[in-house]
Amino acid sequence: QVQLVESGGGLVQPGGSLRLSCSASGGPGSTSAMGWLRVPLGKEREVVARLRWNEHHTWYADSVKGRFTISGDNGENTVHLQMNNLKPEDTGVYYCNLNDGEYFGKGTPVIVSS
Repeated sequence: QVQLVESGGGLVQPGGSLRLSCSASGGPGSTSAMGWLRVPLGKEREVVARLRWNEHHTWYADSVKGRFTISGDNGENTVHLQMNNLKPEDTGVYYCNLNDGEYFGKGTPVIVSS
């Protein structure tokens, strides 16, 4: 059974930084991508960043470009999201996902507030 476990969320002041991490276990045998999406309170979910193992290609939502960086290790099935210059609108629950949404973690909350 595939399990994704996120960590690193919390409360931070505007302008601060957080680093989210996610580790996948239990398979599947092959993975093509890992990424992060978020669900702000009362809003639609938004894909934040994606890392495709092939050529290590990265993609970011316009709202986080230049502030967030995704990285990971294909062999370890781990992915990280470095979030800098955080803004109140970044507040939400962040979910790690595997293979473009085939599997999801339970989420970790990020609260950006003074």
